[in-house]
Amino acid sequence: MIAKFYFLLSVAVSSASAFVPSTPPAFVPSTTLMMGAESEVSFGDLDGSEIRVGIIKTRWNKENVDNLVAGAKKALAECNVTDANVFETEVPGAYELPFAARLLALSGTVDAIICTGVLIKGETMHFEYICDAVSKGIMNIGLQTSVPCIFGVLTCLDEDQVVSRSTGDNNHGESWGMTAVEMALLRSEALGMKGKKMASMGFGETDEVDGESGDTKKSVGFF
Repeated sequence: MIAKFYFLLSVAVSSASAFVPSTPPAFVPSTTLMMGAESEVSFGDLDGSEIRVGIIKTRWNKENVDNLVAGAKKALAECNVTDANVFETEVPGAYELPFAARLLALSGTVDAIICTGVLIKGETMHFEYICDAVSKGIMNIGLQTSVPCIFGVLTCLDEDQVVSRSTGDNNHGESWGMTAVEMALLRSEALGMKGKKMASMGFGETDEVDGESGDTKKSVGFF
């Protein structure tokens, strides 16, 4: 009886092993996992000479954010976006970026918006909640208003990661600037907006030319 039991047990074990791979699947090398931080997006020739870009930055982590904004402005200049066509404003922190972006998008004075900020992981779940809310908020503003809103918020685990992504040749702000121009051009072409006049950039009371009649109308702003 005991011999029969061991025989059945051996059969069960051998049958189960048939479903187990002979060699365990290899894990993805760490170098591959790091490719996201080291990879680059290629951009073609972009002419942003008629593009207006709004930059909304946070005062939180000011030094690093300023570096990112500088990178974005450098890229905008390389794409022929003039200083006069760049509007810049600021908010306290990343959580306020979507609301400010919505106001700027609804003002109808810019072709694209770059939301810049820096979030660093702390000891609580605050980091995860803010990252999720801000990323979804910025995306939704673009979808709701048809004004491209670029997610220019670094979400890093420590200060070293922030510095490596906001300085030197790896300044992510540069790719955000180029992305803003490319998406603004895409929007202009898709919606047939090329050549149309816009109100003065940013917030505030401005004069806007109304069609071909030459009449002006007041565009009420927010500040």
